[in-house]
Amino acid sequence: MPLPSPWRSDFPGILALEAEGQTYLDSAATAQKPQALLDALQGYYGAGAANVHRAQHLPGERATRAFENTRVRVAQWLNAAEPTQIVFTHGATEAFNLLAYGLEEQFQAGDQIVISALEHHANLLPWQQLALRRQLELVVLPLDAAGLIDLEQAAALIGPRTRLLALSQLSNVLGCWQPLAELLALGQAQGALTVIDGAQGVVHGRHDVQALGCDFYVFSSHKLYGPDGVGVLYGRPEALQRLKHWQFGGEMVRLAEYHSAEFRGAPLGLEAGTPPIAGVIALGASLDYLAGLDPAAVVGHEAALHAKLLAGLGARDGIQLLGAPRVALASFVVEGVHNADLAHLLTEQGIAVRAGHHCAMPLLQRLGLAGAIRVSLGLYNDSDDLERFFGALDQALELLR
Repeated sequence: MPLPSPWRSDFPGILALEAEGQTYLDSAATAQKPQALLDALQGYYGAGAANVHRAQHLPGERATRAFENTRVRVAQWLNAAEPTQIVFTHGATEAFNLLAYGLEEQFQAGDQIVISALEHHANLLPWQQLALRRQLELVVLPLDAAGLIDLEQAAALIGPRTRLLALSQLSNVLGCWQPLAELLALGQAQGALTVIDGAQGVVHGRHDVQALGCDFYVFSSHKLYGPDGVGVLYGRPEALQRLKHWQFGGEMVRLAEYHSAEFRGAPLGLEAGTPPIAGVIALGASLDYLAGLDPAAVVGHEAALHAKLLAGLGARDGIQLLGAPRVALASFVVEGVHNADLAHLLTEQGIAVRAGHHCAMPLLQRLGLAGAIRVSLGLYNDSDDLERFFGALDQALELLR
C-alpha cells in the first residue's frame, strides 16, 4: 500500500536529492529543512542583518524581536512556564558541556553521576570528563534485551550518593522510548539533578517538560527540521540558578571593570558573545511550520512508514535488529556482512543511510558489534523511499553473501 507524504513538497532539499538520484534515510543524523526556514534566513540576511540586544537602531531592534520571539516559541513548544527558562547554545553538545562545567562546583569527590549504557557521546563525554576532573564515580545503568534501561537494576544503582542523573529520552541507535517517569522518580527521591537528552525524542510528538518534571532538557535544532549550529537548554528556574557561568565575554556581563565583573543570570548570562542569530530566527520559523501541521497525521504517517520498514527488514534472512525500535528508525546488522561494506554498496545505489557506531561507541561495544546500519525517517519520507532502499539492500546482499 503506497504511503505518500503530504509534506514532501515543503522540503526543497529532499526534492533536490531525489532529482539527483538520492534517497535520504538519515534524518536521525540531521533533518532536511522546510521552505519556511529558507525564507526566514533570506528574510533576516536580505533585509539587513544586525546583532541582538545591543543596539537601539531599527535593524538591531528587529533582529532582537525576532530572536526573542523564537525563545517564546520554544518555551511554548516544550510547555515551559516562562521563556526565560530557555537558553540558546551552539548545539546540544555545547548545552551538555555548559551543564557539566556550570554544575562542577556542585560535586564533591565520591559523588555519583548516573547515565545509561545507551547514551550518545554528547551525553556521555561531558559527564565522563567531569567525573575525572572531580574524582566522581560514573555509574552506567544497564539495558534489558529490548534496549530499555533496566528499572530493577536502576533502583539498585541510584542511591544516596547520586547527585545527577542524565538520560536519553529516545535512543538514536535502538529507537526505543525510555521509561523516564520511573527513572526520574528514582533520581529525585535521592535529591539528584535530572538531565534529559531530548535530541531524538523532541522530533516525535510534543513533550511537556513540566509534566516530565526534569531539571534540564536539551535538544538540537538541526534534528527538529531547523538549522544547524543551534542548541536549546531548558531548565527549571531553581536548577538554572545553580549553574555557574562557564563562558565569558560580551552580552552576558552586567558590569565590567579591569579586575572584576558582574554577570547576568539565565538566560542571557549563559549566552556569551554573539549568539547564532540567524539560526535561532530560522528555528522559530521551523517551529511555526511544524505547529501548523496536523499532529495526528504526522504521527500516523511516521508509524505506518516505521511499520513498513520493520516488516521489510524482518522479511529478509540474516538481518538482526538492534533492540526493539518503536519510532522513526531501525539499526541492524547482517550475519556475515560487514556494515561498512553494505553501506558502501547502498551508497553506490544512491541510498543515504548511516553506518558505524552512531556516536554511541560504548553501546556498540557492549552489544559486541563493530558497527551497524541505521535507517531513519523524516515526515517527508514516503513508501517509495523504502521500496528503493529495499531494492538496493537486496542487490547489495546478493553481492555480499
